[in-house]
Amino acid sequence: QVELVESGGGLAQAGGSLRLSCRASGSAFASYAVGWFRQVPGKEREHVAAINWGGGSTVYINSAKGRFTVSRDNLKNTAYLQMNSLRPEDTAVYYCAAMKLGAVQYDYWGQGTQVTVSS
Repeated sequence: QVELVESGGGLAQAGGSLRLSCRASGSAFASYAVGWFRQVPGKEREHVAAINWGGGSTVYINSAKGRFTVSRDNLKNTAYLQMNSLRPEDTAVYYCAAMKLGAVQYDYWGQGTQVTVSS
C-alpha cells in the first residue's frame, strides 16, 4: 500500500510551465505504475499521462504530447509531471495515482493539486 501526496500546482500564464510532484510513502514505490489525471468540475476525469514501474515506458493523451513529460525517481519515491507550453484548457485539479504491478486499476490516489492557467 502507498500514500501519495501531490505538490507543485499553482497559477501559471499561458505558455508557461509547472512541474508537479507526486511523493509516495509506504511499500515499494518501484513496484507501482503511476498515472497522472486531471478533472474539471462537471467533466469526466481525464487520464493525462502514465509511466511504468521502471520508467522506461510512458503514455500521454494527444493534447499533452510534446508539452508534458512524465518521469519518476524511484530512489526518491517520487514521480513528476513536467508541463510546458501550458494552455488555459489545462486548468484542472491534477491527481497522481498508483497501480500495483499485476493490478488492473489504479487503487491509490493523491489528494490533488490545483493548476490554473491564465490567458
